[in-house]
Amino acid sequence: MKKVSIVGLDIAKNSFHAHGCAKDGSKVFSKALPRGRVLEFFDQVEPCIIALEACAGAHHWSRELSRLGHDVRLIAPQYVKPYVKRQKNDANDAEAIAEAASRPTMRFVAAKTTEQQGQSMVLKTRDLLTGQRTQTINALRGHLAEHGIVAPKGPQHLPRLERAVAENADHLPPEVIGLCQIFFDLIAGLGDRIDALTRQLRQVAQHNDVARRLMTMPGIGPVTAVSIAVLAAPPEMFSKGRDFAAWVGLAPRQHSTGGKTRLGKISKMGQRDLRRLLIIGAMSAIQAAQKRGGAPDGSWLARMLARKPKMLVAVALANKMARMAWAIMVHGGVYETPANA
Repeated sequence: MKKVSIVGLDIAKNSFHAHGCAKDGSKVFSKALPRGRVLEFFDQVEPCIIALEACAGAHHWSRELSRLGHDVRLIAPQYVKPYVKRQKNDANDAEAIAEAASRPTMRFVAAKTTEQQGQSMVLKTRDLLTGQRTQTINALRGHLAEHGIVAPKGPQHLPRLERAVAENADHLPPEVIGLCQIFFDLIAGLGDRIDALTRQLRQVAQHNDVARRLMTMPGIGPVTAVSIAVLAAPPEMFSKGRDFAAWVGLAPRQHSTGGKTRLGKISKMGQRDLRRLLIIGAMSAIQAAQKRGGAPDGSWLARMLARKPKMLVAVALANKMARMAWAIMVHGGVYETPANA
């Protein structure tokens, strides 16, 4: 049997498929494996490159297979799809993964540690609870609007809704008052959990050197700093800050041909949560500058706000923030306020 050089492993919940290739690309084996036999099988294979799609469970299997001495590489699913031949099944998927991993220009996803995934879960859980709180508040406002009770958007206006329900208790049906109290209790419980997770993220940010330095930049708080430190790809993977901003999805989408460059809206590729947080942070920095009487005269921000819409300026500022964040992560140091032109 030829020596195995690359193994493409298609993972799932219970059914796995391994496709082994020799150094010249010829097939050595193609084998279906149940979940319980994966580690046993690869323990008998000589150390080689094992490629997986970066999907659910991939980081766990990357750590487990690395302990057996293998070089594990994760590939984004969109980079594997072009190599799938004809029909889609587990065997063809595993073969496509091995073929993609053999390309010298292929880009790989860095495997995360258990600590990084734990911090990532805190971020994702906080986002989930925040969305549920917003959904619950909107449902409550919609129901009360049917009874003539309205209030502005946002959780800060909930006391106003509670007072309005209490003042109109004589005119509202009893079931409406009882259900409103359920809504108020649910929103309060979600708010307490969100606050607890926010405090936890602040503690993580204080103990993380990268996050602590990132927070010196205007518009980046504990949540955004921890998100960049945990969710972003290693900064060493990028040759310059522009590449990191493009990975986040804050660079224009290209549709160029024949030597004619056509640039459109931002590509929205990469990590969606980082892009959203950077744009929100950029908008908060713009609003803070306007509250102080406007951006400093002669600054880039002042010139942009004078001739462009605020949202467009926020996206452009988020692009600059991504580049500066990359520079801080790679070169060290903290944010320094630029001199005015």
